[in-house]
Amino acid sequence: MPFQDSLSEASGLHHYRFRSAWHLSAPAERVYEALADLRSYPTWWPQIREVQLSDDHTAVMTIRSLLPYELTVVAHETRNDPVDGALEARLEGDLAGITRWTVTSHGDGTVTAQFVEHVETRTPLLRRLAIPAKPAFRLNHALAMRHGCKGLRHHLALYR
Repeated sequence: MPFQDSLSEASGLHHYRFRSAWHLSAPAERVYEALADLRSYPTWWPQIREVQLSDDHTAVMTIRSLLPYELTVVAHETRNDPVDGALEARLEGDLAGITRWTVTSHGDGTVTAQFVEHVETRTPLLRRLAIPAKPAFRLNHALAMRHGCKGLRHHLALYR
């Protein structure tokens, strides 16, 4: 299966746990480098509209998927470990919480890039829509991740 996605409820009405697994045919080092290079995201991930680096460990990201609503988050890098294939950041802004990528090689030329995000919505509109819009939030996240996986595959293929 090339892509898996799920959204599970965390404790609290405004808390979400997102998980996605991207199965890719590429060297683990190359996948890790692409995921660590936030500046390149808008070139291969359509839902990441803009990335502005504040410094070597902080980026402001503008995100928009299917729903007509842009999210702005500030990502503060908390871990960048190529040996373990782990990237982690603390998020602030429209979403607050943590995000993590873990890149795992399977030894056969394929890798899994596991995405985990535990966040709380912070904007008044998203908080008001927590109950009625939950199915739309799930769909929005799934589509963004699906397009990200497809975009990364294409991006990796260009640089083989």
